[in-house]
Amino acid sequence: MEGGSRGLRRAYTVKQLLESYRAGDTDPVEHVSKVLDALRRWERDVNAFISLEAEEVLIDAAEEAARRWRRGEARRLEGVVVGVKDNISTSFLPTTAGSRMLDGYIPPFNATVVEKLLMEGAIIIGKTNLDEFAMGSTGEFSAFGPTRNPWDLSRVPGGSSSGSGACLAYGACDAALGSDTGGSVRLPAAYTATVGLKPTYGLVSRYGLIPYANSLEQISPMARSSEDVMLLLEIIAGGDEYDATSIDREPTTASGEEGLKPEDLSLCIPEELVEHSEEAVKKAFYNTVGKLEGLGARLEYIGLGGAEAYALPAYYTIALAEAASNLARYDGSLYPVRGSSGDYWRQAAEARGIGFGLEVKRRILMGVYVLSEGYKDEYYLAATKLRRVIRDAMLKTVGKCLVATPASPIMPPRIGERVDDPLKLYAMDVYTVLANLSGLPAIALPVEIRGGLPIGLQLIGPRLGERLLAGAASIIEDLTGLAGVVAG
Repeated sequence: MEGGSRGLRRAYTVKQLLESYRAGDTDPVEHVSKVLDALRRWERDVNAFISLEAEEVLIDAAEEAARRWRRGEARRLEGVVVGVKDNISTSFLPTTAGSRMLDGYIPPFNATVVEKLLMEGAIIIGKTNLDEFAMGSTGEFSAFGPTRNPWDLSRVPGGSSSGSGACLAYGACDAALGSDTGGSVRLPAAYTATVGLKPTYGLVSRYGLIPYANSLEQISPMARSSEDVMLLLEIIAGGDEYDATSIDREPTTASGEEGLKPEDLSLCIPEELVEHSEEAVKKAFYNTVGKLEGLGARLEYIGLGGAEAYALPAYYTIALAEAASNLARYDGSLYPVRGSSGDYWRQAAEARGIGFGLEVKRRILMGVYVLSEGYKDEYYLAATKLRRVIRDAMLKTVGKCLVATPASPIMPPRIGERVDDPLKLYAMDVYTVLANLSGLPAIALPVEIRGGLPIGLQLIGPRLGERLLAGAASIIEDLTGLAGVVAG
């Protein structure tokens, strides 16, 4: 297997692809054929997918899309190739959540977001790899093997939506869906030079998402530009009778904040928090915000009232408690991995021993511990109170500015570098968990390629402020010129 960093090249953004279809410069069959060529070239080394749709099915879908374009009946994603994270239910492909526990499981229904994509003409190429049950920050904890970073095959692509970022980074899809519980689309975006948008909590239905931590996670779009993630968000957002936490409101528009200029931007930088980053990451971050300031943006260096110190432990205490509760359903009686014992508890223990990986077992044990009698008040309830403090601090801050941080404190680590040290592994989420704890939208996008490796920046905005985030991200893309880049 080839290692080392690679060069970069350009690929269609969704907007460019749709314009090309409209002008007749390319057609969906030609485009899907090129996507399949990239898949054959890269996938064996990268391992971005757990399951793939049959090639003949994809070509048939492309031919139907071409007919619709010729008839003037094209829908908003007609002929756009989309990868779907394998914890989002599909009735036509297995949904494993990256776990042996669900190996071969095919749900009887599609997730709401999948139905919306299909209704708009998207061609779903396959189910993307992920850390098991979305529990990870590197993409190494899948039962079906780790995903590798197309920019450097010796390094991780970020997790847990590792496959969604990786397939975008080598050209096997035009857009993708991930899920984000504590940074799971924003870390892959930072490490693969793609864009990941975690929406406001409730803006996108979670019906059909295999749960990890219900109060924190959101199905989230990924693409190669901020405009593309907003187009995807417009399609998948909105209230859903099958998800009581969803917001019954009109989806956001497909474009960024109209007419937004650098001088309209106010950025707040939690300086103490940013100082935790590696030097290369800090340099890229301050270089970018410095350029924005030179164009008229206002910068303010702030503290977050203790959120810097408490966000990570509060997040993991809540997430692991919810994970322990959610994964209790896998008791060896309903899903593919079943226990053979006639005794319920032995059956459950046998199934879980076989079906769950080491990291999932570790998180379940920690979750059970913080919920156990005698410790629940000290850990879980204390964490929920801290979440309220963090949420209040973040709401107050984003009321006056966008919070800007690096997307990750470190460059993409090498495969195996972090998995044996849980504290170092969990610390990778130090910037991203703020948005999940507060229910706020956040976007991550590339700002530099250094030594052949991408570095990303994160912006956190006000509730339902996705258009503002996309507008700010578009200004940054104009500065960096990195929208649409893929690994060479």
